[in-house]
Amino acid sequence: MAGNIAAEVAELLQQMIRNACVNDGSPGSGHELRNADVLRDILDGPGLDIELHEPLPGRASLVARIEGRRPGAPSLALLGHTDVVPANGDDWRHDPFGGELIDGEVWGRGAVDMLNLTASMAVAVRHLADAGFRPQGDLVFIGVADEEALGTHGAEWLMEHLQDAVRADYLITEAGGFPIAGGEGVRLPVVVGEKGVFWCTLTIRGTPGHASQPLRTDNALVKAAEVVRRLSEYKPRADIHDAWRGFVNGLGLPREYTEALLHPDRIDPFCEVLPALGLARQAHACTHTTIAPTILHGGTKVNVIPDRVHLDLDIRTLPGWDRPEVEEMLGDALGDLAPDVEVEFRSADLASISPSETPLWHALERVAQRSYPEARCVPFLTVGATDARFFRRLGTVSYGFGLFSERLTFEDYATMFHGVDERVDVDSLGLSAELWDGLVRESLE
Repeated sequence: MAGNIAAEVAELLQQMIRNACVNDGSPGSGHELRNADVLRDILDGPGLDIELHEPLPGRASLVARIEGRRPGAPSLALLGHTDVVPANGDDWRHDPFGGELIDGEVWGRGAVDMLNLTASMAVAVRHLADAGFRPQGDLVFIGVADEEALGTHGAEWLMEHLQDAVRADYLITEAGGFPIAGGEGVRLPVVVGEKGVFWCTLTIRGTPGHASQPLRTDNALVKAAEVVRRLSEYKPRADIHDAWRGFVNGLGLPREYTEALLHPDRIDPFCEVLPALGLARQAHACTHTTIAPTILHGGTKVNVIPDRVHLDLDIRTLPGWDRPEVEEMLGDALGDLAPDVEVEFRSADLASISPSETPLWHALERVAQRSYPEARCVPFLTVGATDARFFRRLGTVSYGFGLFSERLTFEDYATMFHGVDERVDVDSLGLSAELWDGLVRESLE
């Protein structure tokens, strides 16, 4: 069965990649209806109630449910998003939307983030329904739109308009479960929380003038370049919070590694020299509130000194941070340029964390040990945003997990998210699908 289910997931994943549900952040992008229709075709049949919700044309999310036989019993939701970020094919070895199967790996945008898990969840739920499985509490599968643009037309819309249809006691979404081998055995990260998201636009002001006379002008573009430099060089002190401490201590690393990763004054220089770039970036981002300048707009005409420039920032905050702390950090980074900069916040989501000592945590570990005997789960704080935060606000215990083969290393996993040459091996697809089957039976039977 393992080989058959892996092949089914691979075929579905290829179709979803080829549908190119690219979300560039605009309301008219995404076109997730294409993937929602594919999922509906897979799930359609006895034992499942299926609904499609489309808040904007083409921005469709699918909700499928196996009704529980005991009212009030704990319920479980499997949540996968159906949209992907843009990809520049010139940078890839293979077509990012070709969905090709090459040497046992499915290539394409979304292969890791997270169409692989979405496809494996859908196939596993269909198999459960075909087997006549009736859980005690409800089992819900959600194929959701718009995750890659903060969920406005997807999970957030569902929670605002159809909360009773999607709410559950427990939820699994992206994206842990990659095996990390160490001296004390395999460790499987479980995403228990995520950093906050503060997207903002800085408006840097200057004075317009004729570009043929640049001497002693107040050029907003030149000033913006200095703003970018200061932000990129700003180095806040590391914060060694409980989730990071639990992750590092759980890995069983050599003592010198553990001590460096858990010391607020040593972790930064350690990350600078760490050979594994993916681990270095993760370690730094997990322990710092970060600022990334990402988009710059300015100027009106080639012969006019620009009087204003707009700079977009992606700020990811640690637990305990709110807008006042972000504003204070920006003021500290900008220094004497702060009076010339206006800050407009476009989104503000606080960091969120679920407890790790729960029945779902222990069920995940037991089921994962069928594939990795003696493996232990360790808590992890993801540095990106997921739809889990909407559910945590209502008290749902929400984790990020999957299950992957040892062919997918932590380094590959970390660098392929929103990167080039994204791909996943077919064995991992089968492991994830069997994980969902086992977890549902362990949790809801």
